[in-house]
Amino acid sequence: MRFKRVFVLFMALILVLSLAACGKNAPTATPGPESAPTQQTDRIDEQKATLFVNADWLKANLEKTVVIDVRTDKEYADGHIPGAVNAVWQTFANVKGKPGDPAWGTLLPKEELAAAIGKLGVNGDKMAVVYGQPPGWGEEGRVLWTFNVAGIKNVKILDGGLSAWKNAGGAINNAQVSPIPVTFSISALDEQINATQDWIVANQKNIKIVDVRTDKEWAGATDFGEARGGHLPGAIHLAFEEMFNNDGTLKSSQELKALFTGAGLKTDDTIVTYCTKGIRSGHMAMVLKMVGFEKARNYDASFYEWSGNKNLPLEK
Repeated sequence: MRFKRVFVLFMALILVLSLAACGKNAPTATPGPESAPTQQTDRIDEQKATLFVNADWLKANLEKTVVIDVRTDKEYADGHIPGAVNAVWQTFANVKGKPGDPAWGTLLPKEELAAAIGKLGVNGDKMAVVYGQPPGWGEEGRVLWTFNVAGIKNVKILDGGLSAWKNAGGAINNAQVSPIPVTFSISALDEQINATQDWIVANQKNIKIVDVRTDKEWAGATDFGEARGGHLPGAIHLAFEEMFNNDGTLKSSQELKALFTGAGLKTDDTIVTYCTKGIRSGHMAMVLKMVGFEKARNYDASFYEWSGNKNLPLEK
């Protein structure tokens, strides 16, 4: 009996020592997929996805989209996404005369605008994806804004532009692509996302104006042929480049909301963005709307027009 008790105690001791050794040498357990916390970077940014696609998505859907390269003819000729057609923002604007002339750079009349869009093979039936080389001048945002004014909502921007495409292993070629025209007509332009000089003057007390130009432009530089230097009275300064990461991709919707609210904007404000010619500001207006600032508008004629009217005030 005594032997049996000693044997039992001996075996129990061996079991305890074995468990301790296992606990000491076992690797730290990591949560399985079911229990692992989802990282913010892994989550789909649903608000951003309403306006932007990434390079991997475009690679998988290239044949289902109309891809538009908004860079210059030379940049396009040096290499572009296969199948992309080339259309700079001026394709859709009145560029008769010179910057600062009345109506220079503003959208074409709706019949001419519809014809220019239809020539590219865009009518809203097939998704259009526009890209450039951000941040740049924001041409891709201006073209997207143009399509939205024309009533086409089935259009998105390639996040990070051509650099993101290359980084994702996307092919590049130099072939000139001729678009396949489609029929497109515009019943009415969406004036709710555009602002005119007269509208701004009439509503100045009830709106927030955002100058998206550089610090130098804000302070009064006239490097682009502006008639006068300065900025619109009471304008908030929020440089276009602040919306982007170092790699040219757009910041997350959460970061953008913080950027805009930090500048003093509220989601129920009526906001008018402007730059030199309504390009960068067109891009920012659409991003503002994307993250919940629904009453954002782009001042199409922008600072070229305002500075050219000596009856309108400026601040420095």
